[in-house]
Amino acid sequence: MRIVRPAAERGHVNAGWLDSRHTFSFGHYHDPRWMGFGPLRVINEDRVAPGGGFAPHRHADMEILSYVISGALAHRDSSGGTGVLRPGEVQWMSAGSGIEHSEYNGSDSEPVHFLQIWIMPGTAGLAPDYAQRAFDPALREGRWATLASPDGVDGSLAIRQQASLRGTRLARGVAVEQALDPARRYWLHVVEGAVDVDGQPLSAGDALGVTAESGALRLSGAGEGAAELLLFDLPQ
Repeated sequence: MRIVRPAAERGHVNAGWLDSRHTFSFGHYHDPRWMGFGPLRVINEDRVAPGGGFAPHRHADMEILSYVISGALAHRDSSGGTGVLRPGEVQWMSAGSGIEHSEYNGSDSEPVHFLQIWIMPGTAGLAPDYAQRAFDPALREGRWATLASPDGVDGSLAIRQQASLRGTRLARGVAVEQALDPARRYWLHVVEGAVDVDGQPLSAGDALGVTAESGALRLSGAGEGAAELLLFDLPQ
């Protein structure tokens, strides 16, 4: 079964310093049809103005990934984790038994545009943890690169769930495939550009969920610029 989540139908919050689009229910945006997808609970596309940011706040039992599209995102947490995240880098924070953190625009002059992703962990109550890794964008040109996985395969970030996150960039006409296991579920998020997925056109902010299917997805770049894609491989 396949479901399309159009970008224009996502939840929207504009607080001046923050412009955010919510793929799934989050904060004041609640839609019982979109409460998550398996353990994938949040994909927020945030734009934060210079000088803006999220004040210190607490999380527990959530795997949080941050993926910067443009600009710089600064992070600080109560475990001692700090860093500035830029395009090509992915940050992982496991909230575990409880952690307080803040995120804010790392530039005084340019906005930051990023995705914040929440995945429910396989085990609750573990010690909080944090890591940040740079991934060479060239390694995603026309092929999949693993960004996060349960075991840190191929230098990916090791997360506490039987889930993987892969990324690719597809120029027009360049194609990749993803084998489908009917015992797994898959969520494709279009970060930028346009892509054709087995005849289904998708553009920036759109998403496609797949459950209980075998065979393969075939994805082909369909825009003037490269399509940037993220694929979540998730347990049922």
